[in-house]
Amino acid sequence: MADRVRGTRALGLQSGTATADTLSLWDWRLRVATLYGAVRAAREPRDGWELWRDTRDELFATHPQSPLAGRGRSGLGRIPLFPYDPDLRFEVGTEPLAGAAAIRVEVGHDGALAFTPFAETRGLRDALGAELTLYWIGGYGGGVFLPFRDATCGHGTYGGGRYLLDTIKSADLGRTADGRVILDFNFAYNPSCAYSDQWVCPLSPPENTLPAAIRAGELAPAPSPHG
Repeated sequence: MADRVRGTRALGLQSGTATADTLSLWDWRLRVATLYGAVRAAREPRDGWELWRDTRDELFATHPQSPLAGRGRSGLGRIPLFPYDPDLRFEVGTEPLAGAAAIRVEVGHDGALAFTPFAETRGLRDALGAELTLYWIGGYGGGVFLPFRDATCGHGTYGGGRYLLDTIKSADLGRTADGRVILDFNFAYNPSCAYSDQWVCPLSPPENTLPAAIRAGELAPAPSPHG
């Protein structure tokens, strides 16, 4: 869900101690993984989305690893989302990309991450005007990352783009029995840096932009009541 990049120094890992912050991050990761498992098991996509919305509202309002930490969480209410739109859920094929150069992104204390384009979607162009590139995050274990921009960026949604998939952080809606990837833009969410400059986030490359206005998923955060 949120990207949770604050650097190993901030987590106290350089001294080898299991700080309270580290333990709360572990708990956050477990809760997000459990949430996405329940979403994938839901009988209907909208049921899964409602569970996702309710659980995120609770986590953002109460959890110490909330992206809203430092902005004030009292009276948060609901995270602003577009209404659910079943027409913005897709099951897409993928076309492998060979030999694409990795993109290196600086992420604060953690240094640089490498994002290698490894596949392109097949099944979005007719509805949304373009296909999207899937990236593989380098490093231990690795994972699939799908950030995107669209015509709403800076006009109702966060200007740096939103995320659909980040499998390292368990944000993954799964695949169909025949191997197609489930991309449901109703689950598009903001990187943590949309909420606070204490977070360092990899943003969507400009080339991963859809010309359509994707009026689904998370809206831009409301201004902080503390300025």
